[in-house]
This record gives sequence, C-alpha cells and structure tokens, in this order.
Amino acid sequence: MRVPGSFFSLVPLLLLTAACGRVEGLPAQADGVSTSPPTSTPSSTQPAALDPCGLLTPAERSTAGLTSTGEQKSLGGARACDYTEPGSYGVTITIDETSGLADLRTEEEGTAEQVRIGAHDALRVADHDADDGTCAVLLGTGESASVHVDVTNTNFTGTAQACTRADTVAGLIEPKLPGGLS
Repeated sequence: MRVPGSFFSLVPLLLLTAACGRVEGLPAQADGVSTSPPTSTPSSTQPAALDPCGLLTPAERSTAGLTSTGEQKSLGGARACDYTEPGSYGVTITIDETSGLADLRTEEEGTAEQVRIGAHDALRVADHDADDGTCAVLLGTGESASVHVDVTNTNFTGTAQACTRADTVAGLIEPKLPGGLS
C-alpha cells in the first residue's frame, strides 16, 4: 500500500503530529466502536480481493453523508477510493497490504488510540490539540494488512467531527473486512 515507515505519505493532506486523545463527545462504545485495548491479534488473511470503492453501498454512503461515488486512486502503490464532498470534507479508504496494526502502532506511538470497531482491532489517529480537522481509523485485517479510513475537513478544523465521520465509515465497512476476531 505504502512505503513502510511513512504513514504520512499515504494522504498528504492528513497532517497528524501530536498525541491522540479520546474523541470528545463520543461515548466509550458507539456504533460498534470501543476504546478498550485489543484482546488478540487479527488473523493473517490478506484483503487482496477487496475493492476500496466497493466497500460502501449507495445506502451506506448516504448514512456517512457522502453524496458521490468514490474515485479509484493509487496512494503509494496501494489501492484507494477517494470521496469528496466539495467545500466540506473528504474521505479516503485505503487497502494496505503491507502493514498490520502492530507495524502502524509502532509508527504512530503516542499519537494513536487503540479502539475496537465491530470484530476488528483498530487505531484512531488524530491531533485534538491542533484541531486540524483530520482523523484516521486504521482497521487491522491481518498481521501484515490493514484498511485505513482517513477524513479531512476542508477548513482544517473540527477534529472531533472528522473522527465521528471516520468512526461511522469504519463501522460501515468493518463487517466486509477479513481478519476480524471471532
């Protein structure tokens, strides 16, 4: 998906630089999102067959506030789908076939919060102090694989709102991902 060791090269607009805290205003468990630490390691299933633009149905896009179909992209060699709501925000879903959560947790140490999205361990990465309007949810789909949901608000403010959107999209795609805990 990306060059290992460079999470920030995936989404140039996603500028995450400081420690991540719990999203203010979000309960500890909302829409299948839990702030409990992971209890086990995802399986080694690879998401090779996943289509990033096929992970959201039209009804799910509507639930997430997305009015347009996504545009297929390649980010650092990874398959991605970019959704843009002009003048408001963007969502990018990226299939990372080279980095599992353990790799990403090490890269984002001090900036990531461990959460559970449905049956998948995940990391939520955001800088609430900077309030830069960006948030990422990284879902573990295997020992060397993950799916990233990146949200960037156009005005680069409203990090809590960006995290709410990222959690919503992650919750919608999570049941379709391999590697969940049984």
